[in-house]
Amino acid sequence: MRGRLDAATRVELAELGTLDTAGARLLHGLLGGERVAALLADEGALSRERRALLKAVADAIEGREERPIGDEGYALGDVLAHIGHTMLVFWRHVTSLTGFIGLILETALRVSVQPRRWRMTALVANLERTGLDAVPIIALLTFLVGAVVAFLGATVLQNFGASIFTVDLVAYSFLREFGVLLTAIIVAGRTASSFTAQIGSMRANEEIDAIRVLGLDPIELLVLPRVYALLIALPILTFVAMIAGIVGGMLVSATTLDISPVLFLSRIQDNVGLIHFWVGMAKAPIFAFLIAVIGCLEGFRVQGSAQSVGEHTTSAVVQSIFVVIVVDAIAALFCMEMGW
Repeated sequence: MRGRLDAATRVELAELGTLDTAGARLLHGLLGGERVAALLADEGALSRERRALLKAVADAIEGREERPIGDEGYALGDVLAHIGHTMLVFWRHVTSLTGFIGLILETALRVSVQPRRWRMTALVANLERTGLDAVPIIALLTFLVGAVVAFLGATVLQNFGASIFTVDLVAYSFLREFGVLLTAIIVAGRTASSFTAQIGSMRANEEIDAIRVLGLDPIELLVLPRVYALLIALPILTFVAMIAGIVGGMLVSATTLDISPVLFLSRIQDNVGLIHFWVGMAKAPIFAFLIAVIGCLEGFRVQGSAQSVGEHTTSAVVQSIFVVIVVDAIAALFCMEMGW
């Protein structure tokens, strides 16, 4: 009778050795779809694991999971579904980031009252990598940007006979915005990716699981030294960026506008208040904390493959730069409204 197994087939299947995907594909070709369906319905013919494998192969061959012909979907519905999925993913990112920040703060408070648990060696090592090694690139890039800002300001202001205000333009821009913003963006691309790759590689190699088995806290061991190092390094790098940018602007002013360095510095002292310096420096710890948290969080999200490490490293850089720019814009509007 069609769709049923005979006794000979049952005996042969009972003597079947190992069954892999290729074997299941061959078995489907030999028996045909109807006999395979009967085989799947007969619980005594094959073991549970082999029946599950054979069913998956049969479904793939017969195209049971494919979309029915003529079901092209609805364009507007697909767009709305995509928007909803994107918002859901964004909300999950926000909630996980918030929870991770709370976990870091709780661990930091718990460790702060136990000096013997402070990881000073890890702190110094991360401080060297995130701070000292980044000084040359920060200084060079901000020096060049300062020179470009001064050149553009001189080109425009010279037409109005106000070349001297190039000094104010360079000082204001680097003390309030460019110094900390350029530094944070460079650090986000350089350090956040490094944090994600390091922690992600440890997760892929199951080293983080080994740390937990040993009774150690990965947050205390891996995250806190990186967060503390960046909290120390980024304000210092911001100060270096401010000085380098102003020096670049001063060099252009001296060569193209005949504004001597003494006059340049004197005008900054007379016309630029110290509040602008503190506004720029106050943003540095906030940016440092956010960059470090995002970099470490993306490292813990790695699933265990090299591809996952690369994807989360890219995601850490994109998220860090996005958050830095958004927070800087909000801070700029707030300070402007407050008159600072």
